[in-house]
Amino acid sequence: MRGANSAKWVAGAIVVALAATACGGDDSGGGSDGAVDPNGIFSVELGEPEKLLHTGDTMEANGSLVMSGLFSELVDYTTDGKLTMTNAESVESADSKTWTIKLKKGWTFHDGTPVTAESYVKAWNWNANVNNAQGLSSWFADIKGYDALHPEKEGAKPTADKMEGLKVVDDTTFTVELKNRVPYFAYKLAYVVFAPLPESFYKDPKAAGLKPVGNGPYKFASWDRKKEIKIVRYDDFKGEKAKNGGVTFKNYTTLETAYEDLKSGNVDVLRQLAPKDLPVFKQDLGDRAVESPQSTIQTLAIAFYTDQWSKPKQVDPKVIQGLSMGIDRATITKTVLQGTREPATGWVAKGVLGFQENAAGDVTKYDPAKAKALIKEGGGVPGNAISIQFNTDGGHKEWVDAVCNSITQSTGVKCTGDAKVDFQADLEARKGKKVKSIYRSGWNLDYPVNANFISDLFRTGAAGNQGDFSNKDLDAKIAAADSAATLDESVKQYQAIEKELATLMPSIPLWYYKVNSGYSEKVSGVKYGQDGDPILANIEVKK
Repeated sequence: MRGANSAKWVAGAIVVALAATACGGDDSGGGSDGAVDPNGIFSVELGEPEKLLHTGDTMEANGSLVMSGLFSELVDYTTDGKLTMTNAESVESADSKTWTIKLKKGWTFHDGTPVTAESYVKAWNWNANVNNAQGLSSWFADIKGYDALHPEKEGAKPTADKMEGLKVVDDTTFTVELKNRVPYFAYKLAYVVFAPLPESFYKDPKAAGLKPVGNGPYKFASWDRKKEIKIVRYDDFKGEKAKNGGVTFKNYTTLETAYEDLKSGNVDVLRQLAPKDLPVFKQDLGDRAVESPQSTIQTLAIAFYTDQWSKPKQVDPKVIQGLSMGIDRATITKTVLQGTREPATGWVAKGVLGFQENAAGDVTKYDPAKAKALIKEGGGVPGNAISIQFNTDGGHKEWVDAVCNSITQSTGVKCTGDAKVDFQADLEARKGKKVKSIYRSGWNLDYPVNANFISDLFRTGAAGNQGDFSNKDLDAKIAAADSAATLDESVKQYQAIEKELATLMPSIPLWYYKVNSGYSEKVSGVKYGQDGDPILANIEVKK
């Protein structure tokens, strides 16, 4: 999916029935020059996906980029925030509670079978079913009947095999009844968890996760674990066809190695750069260097389930406020990160509907004296020491060290990095509730509305809430914002919620991302979406 710079919605009745348009991207990345090979294959730097490639369980950056080529969702959105129809002909609701979705005719899966309304409804029911243990199942919690399919009590079995709110009308039409109004529901449909699945998937879901059959612009070719994944253009795709013959995702364990390979022509497109290469990449790459907007935020997430933060009672938020005010974001982003990041002043990324400056108030301002005072008022950091978990393959060590040094020097709290060998190991520790203290958390948009950076991260039980933060009052306010009469009202309520996070401190905002990357002389037309990923189908390969 592609991110947005701003989002627009007509107040009152919601009717989204737009003509299909091309997905947007930023304006960087070089246009096409010279002859191109429409069947040319190019390569992209990638880490190993964490899990099987399931639509209901892929929520990290490595797997998500592969899935973006293999699957197309009902809708997408452009860089100016307008919803566009992809596999949907229309998505309509008069009350934000009951939605009618009509599909474009003639779409097929990569195995040649038709994409129908049943393909969506059955996939959503499978992803939501607690028996299938899909990490993104909570994304269906808005739909009537979800609780019967996914009981909240641990170990409980479902009392139904489908959600009551999903109804197939005909081959190209289905309806969705929600528990309450959700004015931004159409935006959420751009996320891969809402993609359709073919009948072949259900015969052997594990095998399907190793060799996915999707409905997107590319079809799966091969997966050599921890080495490379190959996808090739699907010529019967009914949307906008890829301008290249396919993509090879090359596995790298360090960004530094990937950058050296880029300079020597052994990989064509990078997603990001290591801190050590930021001072020189523009000089090295010239007009092939990329710097563009991205709706992603870096934070430090607290593992509230640990003894350190929860026993004998949950730590006072003043302690976390103090740690936050002990971080010199301005100096770290200017020096270690070479000005490629911008100090965050809230929890919602830039370029998202509802973004507001200074939502966090003073808690993101560097003030060593205030930081010490807050930590003392809150009863101190248990053990007077913290650790920050991070993955070493993501270019994070330098800034983690800098953040730790800043905290220790300004507050006296000992801080050390807790390195994991790769992103996969990092995520396994998070999901296994094995983080010792604090972990690095980067979140990029799934849809361009501020709810995505609040509800999907801090709501009790949300898929992105891996630190187990929980606050009943916050949950109630999130529920109220979700059921607002209009998108505008919902966004405003979420803006008020964001300001209240400064008193709760579910995490510590650090900085907003930018895309800092580059590409080889072999390719052109390289652009990046607001989610920070290269837009694969637009890239052209030179002859």
